[in-house]
Order: sequence, then structure tokens, then C-alpha cells
Amino acid sequence: MKMASTLISALLLLFASAAAHAQWQPGRTVQLILPNAPGGGPDFIARLMAPRLAQAAKQNVVVDNRASNNGIVGTEIAAHGAADGTVMIIGNSGTHAINATLYRKLPYDPVRDFAAVSEIASPSLVLVTHPSVPARNLKDLLALAKKSPGKLNAAIAGATGELSGNALKLLAGVDFRNIPYKGAGPSIVALISGESDLLFTNYVAVEKHIEAGKLRILGITSAKRSARIPNVPTIAEGGVEGYAVEMWYGLFMPAKAPPAMVQALYRETSRIIALPEVRERLEATGHTVINSAPEQFSEKVKREVEKFRGIILKSGMQLN
Repeated sequence: MKMASTLISALLLLFASAAAHAQWQPGRTVQLILPNAPGGGPDFIARLMAPRLAQAAKQNVVVDNRASNNGIVGTEIAAHGAADGTVMIIGNSGTHAINATLYRKLPYDPVRDFAAVSEIASPSLVLVTHPSVPARNLKDLLALAKKSPGKLNAAIAGATGELSGNALKLLAGVDFRNIPYKGAGPSIVALISGESDLLFTNYVAVEKHIEAGKLRILGITSAKRSARIPNVPTIAEGGVEGYAVEMWYGLFMPAKAPPAMVQALYRETSRIIALPEVRERLEATGHTVINSAPEQFSEKVKREVEKFRGIILKSGMQLN
């Protein structure tokens, strides 16, 4: 009896060890879906990861750009894709947290339809204004907005930027008009031309314009300051207590992917992110490297869905 018990324990240890060292080796070409257009932060990350994932899988990894309004098309494709390691997606705070409430009818569920693999990186999202706006800091901007409600125009390029602005409105008790643009590029052009007064956007996208004096930076949306721009205060430090909105990018698989495969892909992703040349390139483009485990990332997605739900409903952002 004792020998049988010992044998069972040994087998369990063997199976556990085998699962822990399972390899992510899909049998054919891997489709890395990117619910964004070519160019920009998400595409940069996808093309940084793809060749290294291909080397690990010993298979081709093809970046499949599926740009659409707030990334819905590509994310839906990934949600219903094969769960055998040949389909994955680099999702973001918009596709996997904001959209859950932004749309009353969404053709996928950001939590139930996906297995979170790892959060990869978070870019610095900043608040910038046109120099003609008489505000040297966030306090000045809020005072201006309170003095003339609805007078300031905010350029909007995507759900995360809109949510960032609406969170500021709710917490600071101010009002400005949201003017939508088709992408980050047009929104930045509108701000530089003076057509709009303020914008929430990725720091790297406006860094040169800030240095040239064409735009003024007033704050960063995250809970902590960025190592790349340590002198820029967070919006919470600027006087809006409790404010924190972060954009993030992470890797997901369809929900039915075997847990051992998810863990194996996480180990490969973790290894790739830790490579000096990868980390340096991410940091050089204004990203904070995250590299969280599947369980941690899954819990974060759930928290973000709930956090953003309150902002979306209170600000009237929800769409049909």
C-alpha cells in the first residue's frame, strides 16, 4: 500500500514537472493578430515580438493587422480563433477593458473569451496643450475650464484618450468639448494647428513637438511618474486626487487554450521581454516594461474592466 502511494506521488511529480516544462510548439504558422493599423506603438511591439516568438516556436509567426473602430474586428477574430497555439493577439486597455462597457453589444467578452498570457508594456500617456492656451500647469488648465465651461476643445483619438479626459472631467468637476479625430496623427495635427486646445496621447508621439515648443506638457495620466520624463508630475500630483489611467499592451490567447500552453507561451514571452535589446528598444520608445504572469494579468484585466465601467457610465460614453 505504501509502495503504491509512493508510486502515485512520484507519477504526480513527474506529470507536474512535464507540465511545467511544456513547450509552446504549435504545428503550423502562428497568426499574431493586431487589432490596430500598421505603425504606432502596438504594431511596434508586435513586430518586436513576432520574429523572436517564431524562433521559439520553430514556426512562422505572421503579424495580422486588423484595424477597425476601437479594435473590435481583430479582437473578435482572436476570441473565436483556434485554441491550439496558432492564434494569439496583442490586446490593449481599449480592446480588453474599455470596450467591455463602451459598447452595449460587443461581439466578444474581454474576460470570458480570452486566456491572459502576459502584460508586456505600458506607454506613457500624457496631457498636452497648445501653447496659446493660457495654462502653465494642470492647476491653471482646470481653473480655465471652470471659468469657461465647454469652451476648451479636446482632440480625441481612440477610447483610451477619451476615457482619460472624461475621468479628468468627473474627478476635477470641469467640462470641455470632445472632438473626435481618425487616429493619433490627425489629432496631433489639430492640436499643433490650434484647432484643438488639449489632447491625451502617447508621449513618444508628441515628444519632438514638445521639445520644439509647439506643444506644452502638463501631466502624465499614470499613478506614478515616468522614468523617461521624471520631471513631469502625474495628474494626481497636479491636484486631481485619485486620478490614474494607464494604457497597456498584453498578449492573449483564445480562452480554451490549454493552461500548460498558456504557461509555456508566458515563459517564452517573459524570456523575450527580458532580452536586453528588447527591453532597451521598449524603454527607448517610452514604454514601461511590465512582464506579468498570466494570473496577475488576468486579475488586472478584471479590475480595469470594473474601474473603467464607472467612468464610462458616469460620463455618458457608452455607445449602442
